[in-house]
Amino acid sequence: MAALVKGVILVGHGGIPRDCPQELVTRLKRLEAQRRAAKQPPSQEEMELDAKIRRWPRTRETDPYQWGLVAVAAELKSMLNGVLFSVAYNEFCAPTLEESVEELIRQGATHITVVTTMFTPGGSHSEVEIPEILDHLRPHHPGVELRYAWPFDLQDVANTLAQQVKRFS
Repeated sequence: MAALVKGVILVGHGGIPRDCPQELVTRLKRLEAQRRAAKQPPSQEEMELDAKIRRWPRTRETDPYQWGLVAVAAELKSMLNGVLFSVAYNEFCAPTLEESVEELIRQGATHITVVTTMFTPGGSHSEVEIPEILDHLRPHHPGVELRYAWPFDLQDVANTLAQQVKRFS
């Protein structure tokens, strides 16, 4: 029996760098919409645009969202008793969830829990895309348990928001 090696991936939405040309994003979104409507796999052009935007150089000034997620990730990682840890993004930023899963497996993870910063029900990333990605990855890694820590307990989310309101009241 394989040793239990835990990993955690924090998934954020991802942001468009402020200095990335808007025409790249517009073209990517147009190609994505056409693909989804036609129920086709991504075209080579779509994959290249997606990769270009995800790998765009970033700084705190050009992508404050990435820097914010990395800060949250550092706090979370410090609370998880040394588990393998990675950050991933749904769109516009690297690494992808697939890349982060593969990296943790390369590091020896046998049980990976994926958690997102998107707390509320109804979002396509949290309710559809992340589960689909994990469902796609599971057959490729039968010896690895991939869990998705979803949905959030809405009472816990409301309590966190209430505490935040009290901080500013």
